[in-house]
Amino acid sequence: MAFKSLFALATLATSMTLTNAALTRRVACPDGKNTATNEACCALFPIVEDMQQNLFDGGECGEEVHESLRLVFHDAISIGAAGGGGADGSIITFVDTETNYHANLGTDDIANKQAGLIAKHNITAGDFIQLAGAVGTSNCPGAPRLDFFLGRPTATAAAPDGLVPEPFDSVDKILARFAEAGGFSPAEVVALLASHSIAAADHVDPTIPGTPFDSTPGTFDTQFFVETQLKGTLFPGTANNQGEVQSPLAGEIRLQSDADLARDSRTACEWQSFVNNQSKMQNAFKAAMLKLSLLGNDQSTMVDCSEVIPVPATFTKAATFPAGLSINDVDQACTETPFPTLSTDPGPVTSVAPVPGS
Repeated sequence: MAFKSLFALATLATSMTLTNAALTRRVACPDGKNTATNEACCALFPIVEDMQQNLFDGGECGEEVHESLRLVFHDAISIGAAGGGGADGSIITFVDTETNYHANLGTDDIANKQAGLIAKHNITAGDFIQLAGAVGTSNCPGAPRLDFFLGRPTATAAAPDGLVPEPFDSVDKILARFAEAGGFSPAEVVALLASHSIAAADHVDPTIPGTPFDSTPGTFDTQFFVETQLKGTLFPGTANNQGEVQSPLAGEIRLQSDADLARDSRTACEWQSFVNNQSKMQNAFKAAMLKLSLLGNDQSTMVDCSEVIPVPATFTKAATFPAGLSINDVDQACTETPFPTLSTDPGPVTSVAPVPGS
């Protein structure tokens, strides 16, 4: 009797394996090189190749990646409480309108670059913006492999103005906007700001374009969450009359909103929890980015084409204190847990180089 039960279980397991294999059977794409679980995804492979070569300079984690991620955010978060906007590509479809909104100043360059590639392919602006964000992020070592769902319709109207959080907004205002836009929790807001680990500021102070938010803008790592908690000084030459833009290191800029979120009681412990926790940062960012990318869309009507996104290179280096700094330089706001133990980089204090191509 026992033998018969074991045989039955083995037969069931074999049947389930064969069923799953049938469900995940891949189809050959017309390009003769790729396969996909859904034929609709085949059309994306040449688009990915085109954007890697002609938008991301052969697959670099550079300025166009930073700007493409900014475009993802500015397009998606512009969703009104009564509907309209969201991740629909309106920032490109209505480029002359939306890129003139104060919060979107400076996005016209990347929007127009992407529009040129969109014109070559059968893809909507909303899908292209999200695809470019995911593909570009994959060029940065340490990044998670982001999800991508295909099927956003063409935007029919420009998103309303005033919906994109700005660097000098209060924490109250930022958290309220994210909650209104898509029910984002404070922890999810912190997770989305992991994008600043591979970002730079071009327009906060136009006199210092390409100024990074951390000392390692070419890698998706937790260094950003360390350096925003360091005691900063006023950034020399800032164009902000209130002197609110601070930087802990020469050549680096700190957004006031980042500084405030790192120290607010609602977000400080989550912020600190990413320090030297690469896997947590990756997983939280991936989940929050998927949620952002679907704002204003019905996921059940879309096709999961995440398989077209390249697999990012791994990154295992531990976070550190910059040369000359230590735990004594941390402006710790989380009182629940101690700040992680970090080593200090050797050598003299150096200036962080601007991001090339800015």
